[in-house]
Amino acid sequence: MPPPKETEFTEALGEPVAGNGLLHRRAFLRGGVLFAGAAGAVSVAGVSIAANPIGIDAPPSMLAPGRPFSPYGSPAATEAAVIRSFTLNERAPGTGSSRTPHHLLNGTITPNGLHFERHHNGVPTIDPAEHRLYIHGLVDRPLVFSMDALMRYPMESMIRFVECAGNSGAAATALNPPRNTVQGIHGLLSCSEWTGIRLAVLLDEAGIQPDANWILAEGADAAAMSRSIPLEKAMDDTLLALYQNGEAIRPEQGYPMRLLVPGFQGNLNVKWLRRIELTNGPTHTKDETSKYSELMPDGTARQFWLEHGVKSFIARPSYGVNLSGPGLYEISGLAWSGYGRITRVEVSADNGASWADAALGEPIVPKALTRFRLPWEWSGQEAVVMSRATDERGNVQPTRDVWRTDFAPGQGYMYNGIQNWAVSATGEVTNV
Repeated sequence: MPPPKETEFTEALGEPVAGNGLLHRRAFLRGGVLFAGAAGAVSVAGVSIAANPIGIDAPPSMLAPGRPFSPYGSPAATEAAVIRSFTLNERAPGTGSSRTPHHLLNGTITPNGLHFERHHNGVPTIDPAEHRLYIHGLVDRPLVFSMDALMRYPMESMIRFVECAGNSGAAATALNPPRNTVQGIHGLLSCSEWTGIRLAVLLDEAGIQPDANWILAEGADAAAMSRSIPLEKAMDDTLLALYQNGEAIRPEQGYPMRLLVPGFQGNLNVKWLRRIELTNGPTHTKDETSKYSELMPDGTARQFWLEHGVKSFIARPSYGVNLSGPGLYEISGLAWSGYGRITRVEVSADNGASWADAALGEPIVPKALTRFRLPWEWSGQEAVVMSRATDERGNVQPTRDVWRTDFAPGQGYMYNGIQNWAVSATGEVTNV
């Protein structure tokens, strides 16, 4: 079946709502079979597949039994390229990160095996039967919890993103646009359903003294990763997480327990948690002085800017995810904010000259990834596509130039500038 003519698109979908071919977000619901034709689907006249018996023309999968059960599922062999990429420190084995391939995924929940990692001294091996969580400091009753004791407490689940403070930093600091994929630039970000115990329950049980206003959380890894967290946040929505997407947290994610501090810098979500000390003021640990502080233009450094700003990126099309020729495509990406829900994502295909509202996928959860989508009739001409997110507090994602005016050169933490992708006339996509 030949692709529909331009007039057929206009009748079914209406005129473009923004420059360079962006169509209304409702177009997918109204376009029907026109989209199948535009995407290259083939109609076979006079053939009834259901009436054909299984024979020599049947696919191989119908001619022999499939493989038996496996004790733990794994992706299809043809999806072998959907893996994490690594950035490693050769001088310090175990230090580095791995990144989520968002350009190869869909939806908003990250599979456990693809959740990004950031380690400061490797992944420890911990026996849960021997592991203990200590709560002490400015409390009435210092407490020690075994895993068995924690398993008796009431649990709850919440869908939340975790993002490294250094995610996307290369886009902020590079002199030239990084020739890298979404994974390489924005892959220190993942989203899961986390299950565990509200930290407030355990802190209340210990009895918080009036002078306490911060906590120090420390991990049981060889780096003794530790961060200061405001007590107000610890008593709000912070979770002692034991499960991720239904299964026990994996070793690289903090087994047997970690903190989930929704919306805050990723390294505050301390993994392999062993100790919580209630304090009067922040502790100023090595991990929040030598790193994870923001450099300002006047030469000072700002500490404890903890909540991630509103942010988004287009995953398709993007660097390495090219277009095969003029026609109808779906622009798709992710948006999130440490301050709450995403309320709007706008998309531009003409380098910001005009914008169209994208459709937001349900459910829209606070401090979680939100999938956005918008149909685009690409003419085959050069284009620059970008997205701009707004959250429920009215925060709007800034441009790179605006963001950079607030920080010293070389500052890459907490970057949330707009990501631009250029589409050439051949369909190749590059970072601009």
